Amino acid sequence: MTVLAETNQFYSATFLGTTQHSLAYANTPLIKVGLSLHGELQAVKTVKVNGNQLSNNLKLGDFIELGTIKGDDLNGYTAISIDATQADDNNYQRLFTDLESLKNVGKYQLLKVVKNNEKENNEMEDFIKAPKLTGSHIKTIRDMLNLKQTVFAEKIGISRALLALVETGSKSITDDFVEKMYTTFPDLKNAVDLQFDWVTITFSDMTGEQVINDVMRLKPELFLERSTTQNFYTREFAFAGEKNIYVQDFEPTKDVDTNQDVQKVGATMYLTGQGTRLFEKALLEQGLTWKKFFVQAKRFKGTFSRLDIAINDNWGLLDMDEIVEATQKNRFWSKSRSFAIHGNNQDGWTANFGKSPFVIRIYDKQKEQEQKGLETSTRNRVELELHTDRAEQVISEWFENDNLVEYSVSILYTYLWFVDEPIDEEELKGTHVRERYIDTLRPMPAWSLLTSLGQSMKFLREPKEQSVDSILSWIMKYVVPSLEVLKKTGHWHEVIEAMDKSKLSPEQEKLIKANLVNAITNSKANLENRNLNFDKQQRKYAEETAEFEKKANLPF
Repeated sequence: MTVLAETNQFYSATFLGTTQHSLAYANTPLIKVGLSLHGELQAVKTVKVNGNQLSNNLKLGDFIELGTIKGDDLNGYTAISIDATQADDNNYQRLFTDLESLKNVGKYQLLKVVKNNEKENNEMEDFIKAPKLTGSHIKTIRDMLNLKQTVFAEKIGISRALLALVETGSKSITDDFVEKMYTTFPDLKNAVDLQFDWVTITFSDMTGEQVINDVMRLKPELFLERSTTQNFYTREFAFAGEKNIYVQDFEPTKDVDTNQDVQKVGATMYLTGQGTRLFEKALLEQGLTWKKFFVQAKRFKGTFSRLDIAINDNWGLLDMDEIVEATQKNRFWSKSRSFAIHGNNQDGWTANFGKSPFVIRIYDKQKEQEQKGLETSTRNRVELELHTDRAEQVISEWFENDNLVEYSVSILYTYLWFVDEPIDEEELKGTHVRERYIDTLRPMPAWSLLTSLGQSMKFLREPKEQSVDSILSWIMKYVVPSLEVLKKTGHWHEVIEAMDKSKLSPEQEKLIKANLVNAITNSKANLENRNLNFDKQQRKYAEETAEFEKKANLPF
């Protein structure tokens, strides 16, 4: 039967022809139907139907099932048939599947046209999983330890013959072999680790005070409030007066009509490299991991503007001179078209690959810290600097699959690879460059080893206390020599008198308070009860991975 919706009456519909010359002209042709009730013709309507409702052998005068006819004489009529719509959907799905198979491309590429010059910024393909340890990696490790096969085999408790077979790839590497190697050389297990090095989260409907109180849960009195023009904001809250942990938002303005304060919402939280280490202390005191904090931020509708993931080379696997030479001689492959080298051998090299929203940065971390008068156990660092959608993708993958380490290394392996032989530029002009050509070249041993060891590295926190180290360092470097001159020339007493009479600004008073009190904690006793030792500030804590969020239905 057929129902005319405007009368809510059942009719028998008779096919009276089409208004076009061929049914193939459109998939939704207009046809004329006669609507009969009790054998008497009541009306003739022109109705738009789905092509699946019309069979090829349909003749004039044949009965036709049209389901529900909706509309009116002014706007026209359309036949709605659930069966026909489902058949149409199935047909389109089949055509889409066939097209996808024919073109051999992903669904996202079909649904969104990506121009060649936009591919680097827009396309987010599946990442290639980094390879596991191979025999060549074992040989690289042995060479770095400067041990002969006989000595290395003896130390880990296997025969030299077995080691030789492993290094040539004739024998596979077993879990027992890896465990013996890590037990013998414990530093190797910690050769590579992962940390967050920069975190920026934007909250579109919160103020700076709300971010500090509700999201970060830090003491607002430890933040210095001041004006700013950075990042289009007008106000800034800096933890202990230093731009390591800070929040930016908008200063209240006066409404000209009511003379009332008007607060524009929108704020961004910034954690610099040093700020992440300081904030990790707050996380430990609150009993939070990074993942739990990010879930908390998401519940306040936070979006990630920037996320830097640091892969730390603690063992000196990489040689920055080798990285720079390989880059200059074009012995590397990168999905990005842009790269740059900065620095020198004395002060340390930095090599950047890519541009926003995704940059891979490799640099000499030890020399960088020496320039600042600081110490670090990290020799070199590989950073993944991710902005906006790229940062959000990593966080989403982490929440969904709890695989931050593996996923980060896979991104690195997919986007950058160093080799030990010249690259033929002509080969790069073809398709499937990575699997067809690049993977057939000899890899740079150190880089290959880094990506392989990276799969089993730990995700760490390294909490540190807030201090006035930057002020002290500046005084020791620039002020003390001048004071020594005043002291030796008989003017020291004048300096002491001036210090006694000096009046501190409210900001300076607040800075003193921020560094005299425990910068973030409610009480050190709480920490001692949890057996957290902050006397050793370099101590590292492995981040938990099996979190409750993985099992929960998160509201985002």
